[in-house]
Amino acid sequence: MGQNFSRRGFLWTSVSGTLGWFWGAPANHANVLRANERVGVAVMGLGRGLSLARTFEQQADAQVLYVCDVDRRRIDRAVDQVGKLRGRTPQGVVDFRRFLDDKQVDAVVVATCNHWHAAATILACKAGKHVYVEKPCSHTPREGELMVAVARRYNRLVQMGNQRRSWPVIREAIAALHQGALGRVYQAQSWYTNHRPTIGRGQETSPPSWLDYELWQGPAPRRPYRTNVIHYNWHWFWHWGNGELGNNGVHMIDLCRWGLGVDYPIQVTSSGGRFRYDDDQETPDTHTAAFIYPGNKQVVWHGTSCSRLAGLQPPNVLFVGEKGTMVIRDASYGANYTIYDPEGKIVTQQKGQGGDVEHVHNFLEAIRSGQRLHSEIEEAHKSTLPCHLGNIAYRLGRVLRCDAKSGAILDDREAQGFWSREYQPGWEPSVE
Repeated sequence: MGQNFSRRGFLWTSVSGTLGWFWGAPANHANVLRANERVGVAVMGLGRGLSLARTFEQQADAQVLYVCDVDRRRIDRAVDQVGKLRGRTPQGVVDFRRFLDDKQVDAVVVATCNHWHAAATILACKAGKHVYVEKPCSHTPREGELMVAVARRYNRLVQMGNQRRSWPVIREAIAALHQGALGRVYQAQSWYTNHRPTIGRGQETSPPSWLDYELWQGPAPRRPYRTNVIHYNWHWFWHWGNGELGNNGVHMIDLCRWGLGVDYPIQVTSSGGRFRYDDDQETPDTHTAAFIYPGNKQVVWHGTSCSRLAGLQPPNVLFVGEKGTMVIRDASYGANYTIYDPEGKIVTQQKGQGGDVEHVHNFLEAIRSGQRLHSEIEEAHKSTLPCHLGNIAYRLGRVLRCDAKSGAILDDREAQGFWSREYQPGWEPSVE
């Protein structure tokens, strides 16, 4: 923890300490702001979060009041860049708990490492803040359940950063599926490819002076600092990340699940490995996961982190229906979809733009006027859970059977042991 704080004063389950007033008290922050009010925003995690901070600051109805990171170098950069946009300089802090009791902060953006997503979201909701949390929304299935529960308990709006949910052209594509453009749709295939290099072999050493490594670890049990983990490679260690399936697969699986109109899988299979390089990475770089849903529907995801499959150009998502197929392709700032008939002839083709703005706007409008969130935390949990289940099936090397109403793993005690995780003492999550 930051050296100016007593750790016991900030335990998830504490009802005392410096900020203890918000742990057990119902939130009294209104869901809807007055029309002329800006939404006060605090952003934590200034890798991905720096882009989000700039986007929020550029919205007429929002103002970034705080930028936060455990890396002091990132804070200075964010203060400078965000401050130049409108001439309003945000306050830079290392410890996000410094802004939780600021009543001017209406919303917290959580763009940290995955192991912090649930912790920060739960603390922010208990402090009366709405939350925009990056994908995947949780590090374990249990954390996703708790995030849904805490949002309901404290009447907070929680949106996951799967921004494709707000892109007009993709919303149009999914609407076409739901209106019967392909008849009954029974399968969705998806892909993610990249050309990531090796992470090499790290060495244990003292953390650099610019990093609050104790706070970076947060709810995760303590491990020595290693030279090849921070800032990005933590994705490839189960202790902090969820591999490529949780990192980018969640975007594609979310579209698959949305298009098929399904909730929880009943069967999960998964295979792959760290095939390209021999290094410290624990998660697979080559991975295929398949999910069977009620109603005879299937989702398949293929990930190749160390090969872009040059020349093959697989689509991001392919839907298969009785009357044809639909292909969705997207990049960071654009997307298109094409509908083909059973003979492979183009029926419809549409292009559009995409980015963070539409999703951020939806979140702000939900706070200000009650507009429905495009990726509310329960929907987010339903799309993140298959990633967790696919990773569990991969790690155990066997098929999982799951409950259709909750996604809970059935009749497999060892697999059920992955539903939650061990926490640093004092950081066990709690809704109350």
